[in-house]
Amino acid sequence: MQSGQSRVRLKLIFMLFILSSIAFLDRTNISVAGVQMREEYGLDQVHLGWVFSAFLVGYAAFQVPAGWLAGRIGPRRVLAMGVVWWGVFTALTALVSPMLGAVLPQLVLVRFLLGAGEAVVYPAGNQFVSQWIPAQERGKANGWIFAGVGMGAGLTPPLVTAIILWGGWRASFFVCALLGVAAGGIWYLAARDRPEDHPGMSSAELAHIRAGLPASGAGRHVATPWGLILSNRNVWALFTSYFAFGYVVWLFFSWFFIYLAEARHVDLKSSALYSMLPFIAMTVCCLAGGMVNDAVARRHGLFWGRCGIAVVAFILTAAFLVAGAAATDTTVAVLILAGGAGATYLAQSSFWSVTADFAAPHTGVVSGFMNMGCQIGGAITASLTPWIAAQFGWTAAFGTAAGFATVGAVAWLFVDPAKPLIRPGGMHSGAMSAPAGA
Repeated sequence: MQSGQSRVRLKLIFMLFILSSIAFLDRTNISVAGVQMREEYGLDQVHLGWVFSAFLVGYAAFQVPAGWLAGRIGPRRVLAMGVVWWGVFTALTALVSPMLGAVLPQLVLVRFLLGAGEAVVYPAGNQFVSQWIPAQERGKANGWIFAGVGMGAGLTPPLVTAIILWGGWRASFFVCALLGVAAGGIWYLAARDRPEDHPGMSSAELAHIRAGLPASGAGRHVATPWGLILSNRNVWALFTSYFAFGYVVWLFFSWFFIYLAEARHVDLKSSALYSMLPFIAMTVCCLAGGMVNDAVARRHGLFWGRCGIAVVAFILTAAFLVAGAAATDTTVAVLILAGGAGATYLAQSSFWSVTADFAAPHTGVVSGFMNMGCQIGGAITASLTPWIAAQFGWTAAFGTAAGFATVGAVAWLFVDPAKPLIRPGGMHSGAMSAPAGA
């Protein structure tokens, strides 16, 4: 972002980074607390997988409504309301009790509703990006926002472990809930839906933003062209690739801590430290991917900047997953698998930048639909991974994820970031022409 012209944008993108971090803290804390929850409630891994999947089903189901709502009433209010909602249901996770009936249905319901609340965070955030961030800076902006995923998930094992050792597993959910509600209030006070509405916006910064936005991105409250969206090749290619992305990354979010504890026989404190490595790699690679994304796009065009980087990222991911799962030494395996997690996040900025590139005023809905694919993939891996591991071993579980990563790479070859969903003058892009640079 241009120095001297980015003060307000930098602050708000940093706040989205914080919200993203807390969102993943609130959704992955159960992966660490799950060890104690299983013992207390008598749940096996398969039933705990159902609880993990319940979050993702709720999250997936409300992606498109969240994106539509962000486009209608603005990302400021939608994000603030969503953070309060998910804070409440994070706290309610700790209040599940056998005295209220069967524990499993309670956990499934609470986690489903938590997922519904968290569904707003990235569609609303991307709606914000489409209105605030010039096209040439979206790679870096999304790199920062999604670096919060790695940061939040990376902080989860040591933070939640420390809270559990101090006050028990329930205390970890209460602390996470308070952090979320506080961050949501700060966001609401500081953010605005449009740059021109922000009291701290300078005329120079506003001019820079407007100069970098496509003309079609200026519209507000435009009727959603559902037919065009659901027949657009870019949309379905991104949905497919993000499904693969979700399958891979939720293996780490849901099962990596338990994999280390139960398959590699690592103790609780060591597991917490080892579990940080994939998420540190995600954070670093997400930031690096965003910067490389913008740099390559400026020099070689959007196809190579957005799509080329993503293809390479998915191929690297598949290779790392296969090699890491086969390693016999625990430290070597963790380092290689962490490399696979990081490689996946080289592509993260591409997904969210390209939807803002071609969907313009419908960014919230399109990115929500794309993200629904990610969460469906995550819900499947959350329940399927323990079954594959039990039947065929963890090497097969990681190998399955590598296969999906390969599918994700191929899908990116069908994306054309330069073809707008709606061309200036109201024309819509066709579904059959070849992507530029392919």
